[in-house]
Amino acid sequence: MVRERDWVPQSVDISVPSMARTYDFMLGGGHNFAVDREVGLQIERAMPGLRHAARVNRAFLGRVVRFMTDRGVRQFLDLGSGIPTVSNVHQVAQAEDPECRVVYVDRDPVAVAHSELMLTGNDRAAVVRADMRHPEEILSSPEVKSLLDLDEPVGLLMLLMLHWVPDDSDPAGLVARYLDAVPSGSCVAITHVSGDHQDEKLTRATDVIERSKSPDQVTLRTHAQISALFGECELVEPGLVGCGEWRPRGPGDISDSPSMNMLVYAGVGCKP
Repeated sequence: MVRERDWVPQSVDISVPSMARTYDFMLGGGHNFAVDREVGLQIERAMPGLRHAARVNRAFLGRVVRFMTDRGVRQFLDLGSGIPTVSNVHQVAQAEDPECRVVYVDRDPVAVAHSELMLTGNDRAAVVRADMRHPEEILSSPEVKSLLDLDEPVGLLMLLMLHWVPDDSDPAGLVARYLDAVPSGSCVAITHVSGDHQDEKLTRATDVIERSKSPDQVTLRTHAQISALFGECELVEPGLVGCGEWRPRGPGDISDSPSMNMLVYAGVGCKP
């Protein structure tokens, strides 16, 4: 516990689980607490193989950033970026072009604190502590204003984020507000948990999250509902598909479990 407290922001209640830290645990990261690990283990017992779905989503991040850089995008806004792990957006993008600029956004203080440490000395990347449901606040932040030119195409990343936004917060309207702020040629990538191809295991897993009293609660949506989140954007091939089926490049992009490839839908839309 002493070692944990060395890196824990004072505002963090380590008795309440965070889905950002639970996701970090699923990916094999070390910036999580006992309460997060316990929830993660309960979720995985309810739905075995869930770590594979987390890995497949992470692999999608790398593919989609490279896809966007291939289209000429050189600046990225990663909404709900989470706790840094391997192959973060700035690392992938700046490996393609060192001039790429990245702003991370997360409301979790642990995610923000470790992002700040990771980005020390990198003058082309920054992090904003904010809730993605407040786009005007984020888009007017000093970090966005100094790093991103909103008159040039932006890559918007909303990976494993919108299923935490309930219907009464209007997720489609939220995506539209970000897209309205960026020009033609911008892209948005979305991954979103769905129950379309799942059985009662997913219900048991979401029940674990509900019982955990975490402030993060899942809203499952159908393929049609997730497709609608892209608004007027043109979905690029192969459209909205299982995360493991979106332009895989090798075995590491796909799970051996078909259900884990389809637990999360993934798609990329480009603003005409």
